[in-house]
Amino acid sequence: MHSTYHIRIKKEYAAALIEDLQKADAVEFLAGQEEETDISASQMEEVKRRIEYYDKNPNELVSWDEVRKRLKFG
Repeated sequence: MHSTYHIRIKKEYAAALIEDLQKADAVEFLAGQEEETDISASQMEEVKRRIEYYDKNPNELVSWDEVRKRLKFG
């Protein structure tokens, strides 16, 4: 039996952690769970749009390490 865990991740770690979990095929995005979040419907649609875009254009993804480097030295 699979367990489901609901967790909160600090913003500064979320992107890298989710990316790593996706690469390991360790996460599953659940449809229909939007009502349990503090995210508005329009924000959720934007997230879905971006996920779809990056699924089609993975070469445009930037790692969290790269983002930090750009912010520090950019």
